[in-house]
Amino acid sequence: MREQVVSYFSPIKEGVIVDATFGGGGHTAALLDHLDLAVQVLGIDRDPAAIRRAPDRDRLRLVEDNFCRLDRILDDQGLDWIAGILFDLGVSSHQLDESGRGFSFRREGPLDMRMGSDTDRTAYQIVNDTQPDELTHILSSFGEERFSRRIARSIVANRPIETTVRLADVVTEAIPAATRRKGGHPARRTFQAIRLAVNEELSDLSAGLEAGLGFLRKGGICVAISYHSLEDRIVKRRFRLGEGRAPGPILPEPPPVELKDLVGKVKRPDADEVQQNPRARSARLRAVEKVK
Repeated sequence: MREQVVSYFSPIKEGVIVDATFGGGGHTAALLDHLDLAVQVLGIDRDPAAIRRAPDRDRLRLVEDNFCRLDRILDDQGLDWIAGILFDLGVSSHQLDESGRGFSFRREGPLDMRMGSDTDRTAYQIVNDTQPDELTHILSSFGEERFSRRIARSIVANRPIETTVRLADVVTEAIPAATRRKGGHPARRTFQAIRLAVNEELSDLSAGLEAGLGFLRKGGICVAISYHSLEDRIVKRRFRLGEGRAPGPILPEPPPVELKDLVGKVKRPDADEVQQNPRARSARLRAVEKVK
């Protein structure tokens, strides 16, 4: 959704835009190529491989860190405010394609799934050391997996599980045959859940989103692209709260308006983009402007 991202940031004529999930650098390159020369980009990624791959470019600064520490990062960069911030959430294509990282259920690899060196716990530890009830909770809460208890029992019964493909096979065998034939790969939700637990992605998103909105100047833009409902729910609730709309139960009084919705109905990639990049199929884009 690169063109849409550029279009939302195009009103910005100067200042720093934070790419909080630098990844392969595609969004950053598009912003630097299409926005005014007075616009700079601060790229952040917790994955040292992403920082190493990045080319040298004018108007680009790079930081290896987790965007949940955005307050400290911006302070260290001497920034009191930012003109915009982009969150392109989830696992990157580079991470999925590197079998040694353990993110893909289709590629043989170790059970790792760490996005960066700031995380000690691996997928192997969750799969092989977690108590059955906690494992069921992880699969249900982070994967929204309706067969979480069956899958957790199967994982425990087959321990130790050493590789991604073996885990995918164990999960597949635990799911009823009729269900396996629809809705994508049977292990997709389990791998998502374990990855989110390893990297604490949802709590990090809440912290990073709050910090980013806090540093936005008036007129600044925040764009968030999520790839599953758990991420999108966090973004949607925070944006709606900033727009003065109670996101859940009615509040005693309306929250103050600090944000303006720029999207209306959530944006999704068109058919051409999905054909070129099937991984974009589940993307959901939301964008707001800071008005106060």
